[in-house]
Amino acid sequence: MDTRAHYRRLFAYEAWANREVLTSLARVTEVPPKALGRFAHLLSAQRLWLERALGVPQTTPVWPTPELQRCAEELNALGKEWQAFVERLDDAKLDAAVRYVNTKGEPWQSRLGDVLDHLIAHSAYHRGQIASDLRSAGLVPAYTDLIHATRNGLV
Repeated sequence: MDTRAHYRRLFAYEAWANREVLTSLARVTEVPPKALGRFAHLLSAQRLWLERALGVPQTTPVWPTPELQRCAEELNALGKEWQAFVERLDDAKLDAAVRYVNTKGEPWQSRLGDVLDHLIAHSAYHRGQIASDLRSAGLVPAYTDLIHATRNGLV
């Protein structure tokens, strides 16, 4: 599998898993505030890293006000934008540095491939927290494991 195909697959998984979380949050009467806050953050971080990778100013806070409808809108937009970004990847771009200023105002640079890998891991981490939040509230979380998605032809 070439590099672009690898990231195409990971970002297809990312979009699928996040849609599953959105569905699980949307079907409950009362969404646990921590779960919704984490989901809003997860999506905001995706937007932030896309903007950093594109070299454009940050348009969203890292921890935005959690609103389910806004999360749904952002999820739809991000899936398309990340897939378009991935289609322009090649090995040279993956090795290039992304220069940015973090939320503490510190300047950094990271290899684009590392940024993309971080983003996938960051989202999985927070989806796990969201699942725990839902279980603690007596609710059933989405099953978003990568291996589940690949075994079932979901990505």
